[in-house]
Amino acid sequence: MTFIEDLQWRGLLADCTDLDALIKRINEGPVTLYCGFDPTGDSLHVGHLMGQLTLKRFQLAGHHVLALAGGATGMVGDPSGRSSERNLLTREQLSHNIACIKGQLAKLLDFDAPANPARLVDNADWTAPVSLLDFLRDVGKHFSLNVMLAKDSVKSRLENEGGISFTEFSYQLLQANDFLHLRSAFNCELQIGGSDQWGNITAGTDLIRKKLGVPAWGWTFPLITKSDGTKFGKTASGAVWLDPEKTSAYKLYQFFVNTEDAKVSEYLRKFTFLSRPGIEDLEARHAANPGPREAHKALAREVTCLVHGQAALDAALKASNILFGAEIGDTSEEVFCDVVGEIPTKEITSVQLAAPGFGLTDALVHAGLSQSKGQAKKDIEGGGVYINNAKCADIAKALTPADLLFGKHVLLRKGKRTYAVLNLAP
Repeated sequence: MTFIEDLQWRGLLADCTDLDALIKRINEGPVTLYCGFDPTGDSLHVGHLMGQLTLKRFQLAGHHVLALAGGATGMVGDPSGRSSERNLLTREQLSHNIACIKGQLAKLLDFDAPANPARLVDNADWTAPVSLLDFLRDVGKHFSLNVMLAKDSVKSRLENEGGISFTEFSYQLLQANDFLHLRSAFNCELQIGGSDQWGNITAGTDLIRKKLGVPAWGWTFPLITKSDGTKFGKTASGAVWLDPEKTSAYKLYQFFVNTEDAKVSEYLRKFTFLSRPGIEDLEARHAANPGPREAHKALAREVTCLVHGQAALDAALKASNILFGAEIGDTSEEVFCDVVGEIPTKEITSVQLAAPGFGLTDALVHAGLSQSKGQAKKDIEGGGVYINNAKCADIAKALTPADLLFGKHVLLRKGKRTYAVLNLAP
């Protein structure tokens, strides 16, 4: 397959302003392209991976990529995909967010590649110095109000009771001006983005045509959704972030390993760099025997390694195995707490652990693993009870401070998969 055919096979093309002309241009040699990331928060989330990974695919194919941090557009707020007005951020918040996002972009894009290093640009650098009158004269006059009102991102908001402010309405002019500037300053011929960016992207290609008289292309990839049509990247506890302080590598791994069966093939194609034969083999294995979840595990491994690196992936794999009976060993407290955060917990006190200790039968009942002390004894004698993943068949066993992991936790298990954690009360 050609590079473009591979992108199409992976489902990474929703629309293109002139695909045949773009393919012809790419066949002539490397192009420069960009994707923008507005710093509305201090971390990107998994939904932003599409833009980053698509840039990375272009870079690996020899093209020149620009990652744009929206220091200017972030102050206005993009109405695309929104049903209400964004809260405006202060300059200090934006500066902090941009600094955080830059580090995350650098993890996936190669800024030191010898032939085609990625570059990071901030649209505040060329937007902030421009006066309002100059902007209206040099950019605004090239836009028809009728065309702007017809953009889906604007039209949908106008139909809502809250409407749209002039601030957000002007966003497409700012983004169009970004493309114009990058076309002039960096010979950037292509802008990519999610399908909800189509109106903003085509505003840029139109502005370039009117002001410079040179070609420029727009390329959108489909927005990722779950099987029920809801937004991808959300869990019951909130967004899945790329910042490990917000979403640990273990939780990122678990998010992708728990992908719906109906979506795992799509995600393997879009979120990994596995080859077509490798992905099709995983798809066939999953279709023949979905139980082992080989496709899900491969997806989770690839994404976690891409975002956080091999060492973090190794720790996440080790952590995930704890709930499958693996030894806890040198697992860090941070990783252990990630794991046990998903299972039932009960508090115990230092008084209960004091000599002669907290009887294991009492502990099993307290933890909700056994219905009674009599049942607890049967469970222990049957060989189905584990303390910190080590089997214990002694009904006289009592928990003491020596059994505490990290001086705070005792992991109890009954059978293969039923867990509870006793946490020492502060």
